[in-house]
Amino acid sequence: MSDIAARNKRNRANGARWQSDLRNGLRGDGLDVERLALTGKEDEGDHVVRDLWSLTPPPKFVVIEAKAGVLHPAEFVRQAVLEAGHFAKHRGLDRSAVQGIAVVKRKGMNWRDAYVLTTLREFMGLERS
Repeated sequence: MSDIAARNKRNRANGARWQSDLRNGLRGDGLDVERLALTGKEDEGDHVVRDLWSLTPPPKFVVIEAKAGVLHPAEFVRQAVLEAGHFAKHRGLDRSAVQGIAVVKRKGMNWRDAYVLTTLREFMGLERS
């Protein structure tokens, strides 16, 4: 196996471990978290949390795009918001009921200390236009 192939394999394994750690940690703290299956071109994110907290208007679902590795904030947020839209569309939900966030692993830190990235529009449930 080449050095590049071995590195890619390690990175995929680390990413999968990060997703599991995040999901299990959130569940351990009493949150209703479900792993989302890959859906190809219209992927829906990695996890969904139901009824997370009270915002105005409160999102019924928070779609998490879990990321580990080099930080690319604009791309991570773009992907999280897009995939939240796919989640809503596939379930016939109003888009305002679904919030998309990117949760980014911080090297050497616990899952609770991960970064959460989104836009103000997404976070506050502002009109999408």
